[in-house]
Amino acid sequence: MHIVTHDEVGTGRGLPVARGARLGRSRIIAGWAIGAIGPVLLTLALTTLNTRPVGTGPGFANEVLLFLTLTVGAALLGGLLPALAAATVGSALLNYYFTPPTHTWTISDPANVVAIAIFFAVGVAVATVVDTAARRTHQAARLRAESEILSFLAGSVLRGETSLEALLERVRETFAMDSVALFERESERDPWTCAGSVGEARSLERPEDAEVDMPVGDHMVLALSGRVLPAEDRRVLAAFAAQAAVVLDRQRLQVQADQARELAEGNRIRTALLAAVSHDLRTPLAGIKAAVTSLRSGDVAWSEEDEAELLAAIEEGADRLDQLVGNLLDMSRLQTGTLTPLIREVYLDEVAPMALVGVPKADVVLDIPEDLPMVAVDAGLLERSVANIVENAVKYSPDGRAVKVSASAIGDRVELRVVDRGSGVPDEEKDRIFEPFQRHGDAPRGTGVGLGLAVARGFAEAMGGTLTAEDTPGGGMTMVLTLRVADSRMLPPPADLPTTAIT
Repeated sequence: MHIVTHDEVGTGRGLPVARGARLGRSRIIAGWAIGAIGPVLLTLALTTLNTRPVGTGPGFANEVLLFLTLTVGAALLGGLLPALAAATVGSALLNYYFTPPTHTWTISDPANVVAIAIFFAVGVAVATVVDTAARRTHQAARLRAESEILSFLAGSVLRGETSLEALLERVRETFAMDSVALFERESERDPWTCAGSVGEARSLERPEDAEVDMPVGDHMVLALSGRVLPAEDRRVLAAFAAQAAVVLDRQRLQVQADQARELAEGNRIRTALLAAVSHDLRTPLAGIKAAVTSLRSGDVAWSEEDEAELLAAIEEGADRLDQLVGNLLDMSRLQTGTLTPLIREVYLDEVAPMALVGVPKADVVLDIPEDLPMVAVDAGLLERSVANIVENAVKYSPDGRAVKVSASAIGDRVELRVVDRGSGVPDEEKDRIFEPFQRHGDAPRGTGVGLGLAVARGFAEAMGGTLTAEDTPGGGMTMVLTLRVADSRMLPPPADLPTTAIT
């Protein structure tokens, strides 16, 4: 089922009261035709029958019943006024044409007077009953429409689903208006500002421009343009106006809550970053400082082996510091949304070996088939992602158990799997290890700030891929990096400049 809306939706609709006549125009016309013309036609027919030989006419009692039938029919179709007309005209015609002496307004037999009076009373009673039933039916339809609207408003309050624009559109449809707008101002001296509007028939700049306005408190007004609204509809409109104010307040509170949540997340990251800077970054700096101070000291004569060891410590600390600072910068760019990947066609077997430059060869087994299809990635981001994943796997792998890096093509994607034989991660912790500043288990401080996997997943998603964690059969964990197969029609034209991972 397809539901198609348009600018004219709701035109001609509205609450039952807004549609005018209670019984409908066609029924009223038919009732007046029977009430005014029917008695005349019936009189002509009965007069023709009465001109025949004596005893062939229907008789006065039957004539009264026939006129009463017309009156009841007029009441059923047109309500009270057509029935009164039928009863009045029928009484006059009965008196003039069928009550002795005929063709006069006098009645000689008192019984005929009673018959005509009963006929008129019964006609009026039937018309009154029909009109009352029509009024009650109309009131029931209106109350049902009002109850449906109020139920909708109450349900939307409890569920918190309706947006301000959707609510204003519902107002426009309910009352068959051209446009609806909600205005507000801080004080009576301030100009009106539009908090939300729907409809394009006429733009409203202030409540005075609308045909209908419904105040909500002292500084808010719901304005409608298109037609003058009946007074009996203003009760439902007041409920809509109150709901519009509630929805507007809820939307603003939601915005404030989102901002507070973002601030809380930013504070959490800043707190974790401060802790990382205060400890994890200071550890390699302290090692570098101690080694340099020892080398510069003139009180000790260092052997070549000792100098080589101190220089190796300085290099290791510098490399560690460079990695930590790089991850911190990468995460800050991911958090601020300043990462712009340059997607190109790349062979995975060309990028993966470059990501393993800083890892000892004995710790990694690389298995990348040469016949894999090209992938659509940023080579720089892919290299950093694979490097972080492999370094994390090597860190948690037991001594003597190499990490395996393999790849395979599955449909329109390529999967790169990094398999380790460590202790593994429980299922409930698999998503948490990708959060910033998280280290699984009792990893000692100084082994990193917990950003490697977070940066790797962020880079993967920036390139249109995914990074997930699975259990390794036999124990351990497998990181699955899924990448898109390159499609030359979807890629930008090749460039001679090198790719830039971070902008």
